[in-house]
Amino acid sequence: MNRAERVRADPGPARPRWAWVFASIGALLVALLALPLAVLIWTALSNELLTFLRDPSLQRAISLSILTSSISVGVLLLLGTPLAYVLARWSFRGKVWVELIIDLPLVLPPLIAGIALLLAFGRNGILGRPLDLVGLRLPFTTAAVVVAQVFVAGPLYVRTARLGFAAVAPELREAAAVEGANEVQLFRYVMVPLARRALGSGLILAWARAFGEFGATIVFAGNMEGRTQTIPLAIFVGFETNLGVALGLSLVLLVIAALVLLLLRWIGRGVPTA
Repeated sequence: MNRAERVRADPGPARPRWAWVFASIGALLVALLALPLAVLIWTALSNELLTFLRDPSLQRAISLSILTSSISVGVLLLLGTPLAYVLARWSFRGKVWVELIIDLPLVLPPLIAGIALLLAFGRNGILGRPLDLVGLRLPFTTAAVVVAQVFVAGPLYVRTARLGFAAVAPELREAAAVEGANEVQLFRYVMVPLARRALGSGLILAWARAFGEFGATIVFAGNMEGRTQTIPLAIFVGFETNLGVALGLSLVLLVIAALVLLLLRWIGRGVPTA
């Protein structure tokens, strides 16, 4: 009997008679999650979706969201990758506090994050006054959108990248050191290639979080069309003035979220990315 025949012949472990109890309970949660999403999709598709998406203001909101979230992950790639590497490689005094500071935005309500940014970088903030003296005003600008997105999405990337670096086998690092590799060479030619899936997953998660950011953005950057109005802010306005617009943009965010999750699963299964 070959392998395929053995697989067909073996039905696997029998399901207990009470398995339906667990399945029924779990189905309640699945229904709770699936029903609102299904209604949203159906309602959005029934409200002239393409007509609303042709609106220039909505197209500007979509373009701005893509631009700012992409810039945000670029900033995180440049600043967060070295930080994640340090946290994964070395122990030092105060490391626990550094990790606490990095993780806080994950559990901090977005509105509070926006207030904190405004107090720090606002016109009368600690850093706002020095910036104002040299003619730089951060709040209520497109740059403020990027800063808010980096603030809320940064922890996702740093945590994921840190786990990726920490998962690299010590034997590989030791072998590279024996071959004469310095720390920069170890980072570039060993650690980054071996942790590339974690880095990629972290960037995708951070991009999705930045793309859907609302609370910190509306407080710190405002809601100015074409300048700071991203998709979530346009949905907020549309919910009060034009439900069809809000539904259309909500469907856009839902599709993007689904694509992000599928991409993460694809990377997690070890599919070659090169």
